Amino acid sequence: MSEYRHEYKYFVPVQKMLCIEQRIKPLMHHDLNADSEGIYTIRSLYFDDYENSCYYENENGTDPREKFRLRIYNSDKSLVKLELKQKHSGKTKKMSCNVPYELCGELINGNIPDISAIDSPVYRKFCMQRMTRLLKPKVIVEYDRRPYVYTDGNVRVTFDLNIRSSNDIRDFFERQIKSRPVMPTNMHIFEVKFDEFLPDFLHQAVEVEKLRQETFSKYYICRKLNMAAVNL
Repeated sequence: MSEYRHEYKYFVPVQKMLCIEQRIKPLMHHDLNADSEGIYTIRSLYFDDYENSCYYENENGTDPREKFRLRIYNSDKSLVKLELKQKHSGKTKKMSCNVPYELCGELINGNIPDISAIDSPVYRKFCMQRMTRLLKPKVIVEYDRRPYVYTDGNVRVTFDLNIRSSNDIRDFFERQIKSRPVMPTNMHIFEVKFDEFLPDFLHQAVEVEKLRQETFSKYYICRKLNMAAVNL
């Protein structure tokens, strides 16, 4: 993905989520990477600099802004992605590259990685910021995603369930990690992502007239919770 996309986010109670899901099921299909229940688990390790710039930029609504993360799916260490997510004028862009598992230890431990190890602008930018801004891993964010896809307009509707966080950075690749929930009981995140247009029939199907669009950052809320826990 190289272009900026619309990304609308909503807090949604489980009852409303189920209603929306029933409306879109006949119109969209599950992501092919999902399991038999239409779900996969995402785990991300977010990086920030010595001034916690990403955290405070989220808090202050700075535009534009960006952040780096390592991401795996279903605790599978055979496919690790280094992602750069950028936000500008309400739209988002995500660029990524694959990272060999053997190299991930350097990134997680805060060492200066070999800038020539991966031929990718995302990786080279990460290395430069590691050296100049002292990027370090700060928090793990994990959740279960139920994704739906509609190819026209590159539309994705996702329900992110059981959002949780962990400060146990070195356990990032473990099958199970200690974590704490960050959302109120029975509340989840509903997202609608698309390129230039959202088809009318899908807009009607995901009608959210009683929901308020949020500028929700999973990194920010998980980091805020963990920072509060450390300061107790």
